[in-house]
Amino acid sequence: MTDLFSLNEITVSYSHKAKPSSLPQVCGSKDVYDLVYPSWDDIDYRESFKILLLSRANRVLGISSLFKGGQSGVVVDPKLIFQTALKCSAASIVLLHNHPSGNLEPSDSDLELTRKVVEIGKLLELPILDHIIFTSESFCSFQDEGLM
Repeated sequence: MTDLFSLNEITVSYSHKAKPSSLPQVCGSKDVYDLVYPSWDDIDYRESFKILLLSRANRVLGISSLFKGGQSGVVVDPKLIFQTALKCSAASIVLLHNHPSGNLEPSDSDLELTRKVVEIGKLLELPILDHIIFTSESFCSFQDEGLM
């Protein structure tokens, strides 16, 4: 029989040092692209998946690079998306991933992942505002294209 005192203890912490008014605010997909693109260093070489964490006023709490893949895909675990957002006290999320091929067309798996994550977000009252595909030349917003 396991002694309860020998189990692992879980600690969750969050610290926020910046004043809300000093955080960048995003009002649409172009704002997100302009904010995130300059720091996406491997955009043309390997597919990766990030999330932008927002406050209730759409101020950027942070960005989290959650998953790295290869040249043609990345595996995404929705549980880790929401784990990160909940730990950071985010009010909403924007999903971000790149297509190293330069193709802005969402794949069937991109659409299915988005549908699944949006549904989970509804249950948690943590909305997914957009899913944006990045390339080094442009972007495709699922929200702007009516895909959400």
